[in-house]
Amino acid sequence: MSRMKKILILFIIVNCQLSIVNHVRAQIGEQRNVLSLGANAGVALNSVDFDPTIKQKMHAGPSLGLSLKYMCEKYFTTYCALYTELNYTQLGWKEDIRSLQGERLNDTYSRSVSYLQIPIFARLAWGKEQRGLQFFFQAGPQIGFCIGDSDKRSAIWTTDEQGIPSRPNNVVAQYDLDIEHKFDYGIAGGLGLEYNSPIGHFILEGRYYYGLADMFGNSKKDPFARSANGTIHIKLAYLMDLKH
Repeated sequence: MSRMKKILILFIIVNCQLSIVNHVRAQIGEQRNVLSLGANAGVALNSVDFDPTIKQKMHAGPSLGLSLKYMCEKYFTTYCALYTELNYTQLGWKEDIRSLQGERLNDTYSRSVSYLQIPIFARLAWGKEQRGLQFFFQAGPQIGFCIGDSDKRSAIWTTDEQGIPSRPNNVVAQYDLDIEHKFDYGIAGGLGLEYNSPIGHFILEGRYYYGLADMFGNSKKDPFARSANGTIHIKLAYLMDLKH
């Protein structure tokens, strides 16, 4: 995917967010002014979309940080809010290593890549506002910055006569490549439940992130045409109202 196409996708997502907010605020609704702050934690199940492909298992890493929600409007039965986070998240990939003949080997390799991430979501929710359960959908852009990486590999690898690891497609360049593009961006969206109580807001959410940026170089001379993250987030959050 070209850089211009990636930028265009992000522009469309942001424009849709603004259109939703402006459309709702233009209607005859009940204004809200509720600011909530809290913390979130969960697990990030990540794989990297490589081209040429690398067979993988899900890489599991922690995700935790701060959450901020601003509810601005109620329109009929829909509650509209902006939701953002500042998270530390560990992504990466874990290889399912097989030989050229397709046999599973005892070789192991995984790389953990740590990011600071900021998603910015438009949120639509339905249900109880004060005491009770809400169902919500949210979507929007996400940016991130790589702050470090590390890898783990088995002490002995299966190699050919030239000492090259035996891998499908003969793809081995990923083992010695440094992260070239530390800035990450993409789009994310998810569904969840929020329980509103007198002592705060309890949130359970499932979210998917589709990366548009490649972590390695993607020019014709580079070994990979694509190397972008794809992440399933399962998260819990707790927020308290600062302004109501």
